[in-house]
Amino acid sequence: MKVVIFGANGKTGALLVEQALAKDYQVVAYIRKAGSILTDHPNLKVIVGNLNEQLNLTDAITDADACISALGGRSLTHRSPEIVQGIENIVSLMEQEVVPRLIYLSSLGAGDSRYMMPLPMRFLMVNIMLRMTLADHNANEERIAKSKLKWTVIRPGLLTDGPATRKYKHGSEKVKLKGDANISRANVAAFILQQLTEETYVKKSVWLHE
Repeated sequence: MKVVIFGANGKTGALLVEQALAKDYQVVAYIRKAGSILTDHPNLKVIVGNLNEQLNLTDAITDADACISALGGRSLTHRSPEIVQGIENIVSLMEQEVVPRLIYLSSLGAGDSRYMMPLPMRFLMVNIMLRMTLADHNANEERIAKSKLKWTVIRPGLLTDGPATRKYKHGSEKVKLKGDANISRANVAAFILQQLTEETYVKKSVWLHE
């Protein structure tokens, strides 16, 4: 399987690259900063480019089986229009190149998942701390949902640096979450890669926590 990972140099993106290579996948890591991935592997191709560079994006996406977005903004206080436009570019190219599968890493609090959170946490995280980040995720999720792709949106809880235990809870139904709903980035990466070969959550948004 050939998989393109956008945001491959971030904390979750790097784990996606590592775990995908361990599965013997062909991995294309799309990064915006040269030298931010030092891994040397025969199944790894690194492409350095911005999200508005059509030639680089086409090079990455052409002949892929799936794309994963682990893109994230660099600020909690400002929107990231380059990422919102980047998702538009990625989705459009995937449709053009007939690359059917897209996994988008969002966040708990995006879309209707905000109502799954306890009221104090919802007010703090959704209305204050992650307001700008979630606005970007909401815009991206809306664009993806309108696409012709076989998409899945992953909405994990608070990310930690714990190990990959593969013990986590997930679903697409509306539930009331209790506690902090934390999950390790390693477990998020494992769950995302699992979706590449499963159909359960195609065209669905999934909550995820430990």
